Order: sequence, then C-alpha cells, then structure tokens
Amino acid sequence: MELTTVSDFFLEPYRNREVFLIVLEALAFFFGIASVVYAKKEHIWVYPTGLIATLITMYIFFQDRLLGDMMLNLYYSIMSVYGWWNWARRKDGEKVVHITRTNLREKGIGFLLFLLTLGVTYLVYRLSGTVLEWTNYLDIFTSGVFFTAMWYMANKKLENWTLWIFADLITVPLYAYRGWGMLSLQYLIFTILAIQGYLQWKKYMDNDRIPSAA
Repeated sequence: MELTTVSDFFLEPYRNREVFLIVLEALAFFFGIASVVYAKKEHIWVYPTGLIATLITMYIFFQDRLLGDMMLNLYYSIMSVYGWWNWARRKDGEKVVHITRTNLREKGIGFLLFLLTLGVTYLVYRLSGTVLEWTNYLDIFTSGVFFTAMWYMANKKLENWTLWIFADLITVPLYAYRGWGMLSLQYLIFTILAIQGYLQWKKYMDNDRIPSAA
C-alpha cells in the first residue's frame, strides 16, 4: 500500500470533521490506551482514565447519532465507578479483591449479561430507526462480549482479557472496513495490550497466596 493511500485511510474521515471533535477523539484515544496499560498492571488508575475516555466517547457517539455505541459507553462509565470502588476496597490494610478465574456461577452470570446486552443493544438500534446491516449485527455481538469483559474486569477475573482479545480482533477489521482508521489502530493496540495483560495477570494470580476460584 502506497504511503499516500495509508495517509488518506487515516486522515480522510477527519477532513470535514469539526476540530473540537477531533481533539476529543484524540483525548479519548490517549486515555483509552492509558486505561488498558493501567489495567495490565492491576493499577486502580485503570478506572479514572477509563472513565474519562468513556465519557468523551459517549459525547462523540451522541454527536454522531450512534446510539447503540453511546449506550455501551454509558455502561462502561457506570461499571468504571463500580470497578473503582471494588478494586479500592481494603480489609485490615489488605486488598479484598484478588485476581482469580471465574467459577461456574460467574460464567453463567457472564453469559446472561452477554445475552441481555444483545437484546438491549438490538432494541436501541431498532428504536433509533437504524437500518440494520451486517456491520450493526457485529456491533451488537461485540457489545455483548465487551459488556461481559468489563464486568469480569471489575471483579478481577482473568477471563476478562480473553474476552477483550476476542472482541478486539473482530473490531479491528470492522472499523477498518468502515474507514475509521484511528479507531481501528486503537483497537489493534488494545489487542496487543490485552494479550500482555492476560500474561501479566496470570503471573500475578500464580504468585498470589490467595487460591483462585474453582
């Protein structure tokens, strides 16, 4: 691919876009990457940085009338507040929530959350009058996966990284197909960081004296 073609791929969607929206998207990009880096390190700053990113993204999607994506980021924002509180909990000076694997009950809850998200996201699209295409159905599916991944992360479940990797790998080519070069690049970076996050959390879990959930 020629250099000019690559440049056009990343810059074309922004040629007629308002400057303040481009600045907001750049900020969301920065804080989104920072959030995943902090998550990989099991650092509580994953939540304030992630909250900034999701609130900005919500506003951008509202401006672009992407209501399904806006609703998903509203959930991310709410879950960030819950995760922030959950990760910060201490008892006798020791953290309460440790990295563990999901047990059977938590897998079931995750699957129910996935199905619930599919239904709600589909309903939001229909009520907004969106003509659904195959890309929208992929959005609905990945929304369910991301929804569950966020809940698992808030409870420090190792499987959150598996779900992020899976959904990110779908989102990278999907956003590239739509011509959203910067977002596609962002999710490619997310994928790499999620793989590193899985390996890092697994090491933390293996070194933790608290046994993982059966």
